[in-house]
Amino acid sequence: MKYIDKLRTIIKKKNTHLTIGIDPDVTKIPEFFFNEYSNPIEKFCENVIENTLDYATAFKFNIAFFEYFGEAGFKALENSLRLISDKAITICDGKRCDIPNTTEAYAKTYFDKLGFDAITVSPYMGVESIEPFLNRSDKLTYILAITSNKGAYDFQLLELKNEKKLFEEVIEKFINSYYKNLGFVFGASHIKYIEVFSKNHCHIPLLIPGIGAQGGDLKMLIESIKNELFLVNVSRAILYPTNPFVSRKEYLSSLLKSCKDYSEKIRV
Repeated sequence: MKYIDKLRTIIKKKNTHLTIGIDPDVTKIPEFFFNEYSNPIEKFCENVIENTLDYATAFKFNIAFFEYFGEAGFKALENSLRLISDKAITICDGKRCDIPNTTEAYAKTYFDKLGFDAITVSPYMGVESIEPFLNRSDKLTYILAITSNKGAYDFQLLELKNEKKLFEEVIEKFINSYYKNLGFVFGASHIKYIEVFSKNHCHIPLLIPGIGAQGGDLKMLIESIKNELFLVNVSRAILYPTNPFVSRKEYLSSLLKSCKDYSEKIRV
């Protein structure tokens, strides 16, 4: 099944555009996981997925947090993907990009070996550097367009001589390359750009991080989107309790409540 067909099917079934970002940060994971398990990262991810799978359309895995744990992190990632299977979209948030033969190795790892449905990439080595991802017709490549961090003003929002922003030029370049299996990452704080893009390109998927702990205005965001093929990512606001010393029962209750709340809100 092609990515967009799978995305439409799961959104319709679950009636939400919620994506849960899986970022296993050791400074925020509840203490009981470290006290009770030999691989606390694996069990943390397992608990999150098993308790939220019915309420999330997608899960986005921040690969850096898994790489940090080496073999244990890779095992946790593989186990997480097995648990999800075809019940939700899986996104590799690695922002990978390199010369084509290196990118092909990334594609084989994340698409073929691990089975992710989609990946995030940085576009600044050009179209050819991302083509090995784009050549996978059943997968989707989310290209960074404009992000919510302060550094977005360093390059992405630079104004060019043609009066376009640099990120707009990047988007146009990739759209004109005629690939149908690409999408773009827009930070949730850039509501006016999201509204314009989603209105003009209603067939192109969007991945929108920056809600929750990063302070994006969810209500305004949902009202601005003119495209049904969007995913809104929430990570810390769902994953982590304010008190890392909570009991298992307290944690799972908080996790489920936060997930349900965001699942309800991220609808159109």
